[in-house]
Amino acid sequence: MSFMKAGRLFQASLLLVCALALAACGFHLRKSAALPPAMQRVHLNVSGGPGSDLQRALARALQVSGLTIEDKSGAGIAELNVPTAAFGTETLTLGGYSLITEYAVHYQVRFNVVDPQGDILVPFQNISMSREYSYDATQTIGNASEVQEIQSSLIDDMVQSILFRLQAAGKKELTAPAATGSTPAPASATSVALPAAASSTR
Repeated sequence: MSFMKAGRLFQASLLLVCALALAACGFHLRKSAALPPAMQRVHLNVSGGPGSDLQRALARALQVSGLTIEDKSGAGIAELNVPTAAFGTETLTLGGYSLITEYAVHYQVRFNVVDPQGDILVPFQNISMSREYSYDATQTIGNASEVQEIQSSLIDDMVQSILFRLQAAGKKELTAPAATGSTPAPASATSVALPAAASSTR
């Protein structure tokens, strides 16, 4: 076997090993979510305004999923409201001379969705996330950069969590017509109301 062929075989083997390792770790590419049809046109009302990082990230993700982002609310337009989107920090440990050595960055978001008819499509959901990091008093600039990276990562994860909840609402909306069109029960049958499923919050 020539040296060139051996090199190609080594590269192919390395790629295969990497792919298997990623699969074993549960790595999956993030795909566009199937969102509620009622949100085909949606206006975003996000805390911090149109220029906020969360609104920009949400808009990109929703557009990838096939939705049209409207600049203003109006007829035929759903509303995604995010009245709360706030970061916070917490001291975890203290080093010598009472120097802070570990922090936690918290991120809390509250949102709901109203359909074009003004009905609640997704009731208010509370989502909380956090990341921990070590603080080095000698690396002030590096610490600030690390916090920004953590916040950016939390925003990305928050968008995925919101999309997951919207996707669940989309599946529920698509199955509703089938339930409505089912054969009605005999008049003598007693209809028993089932409790509504509790909304998922964190």
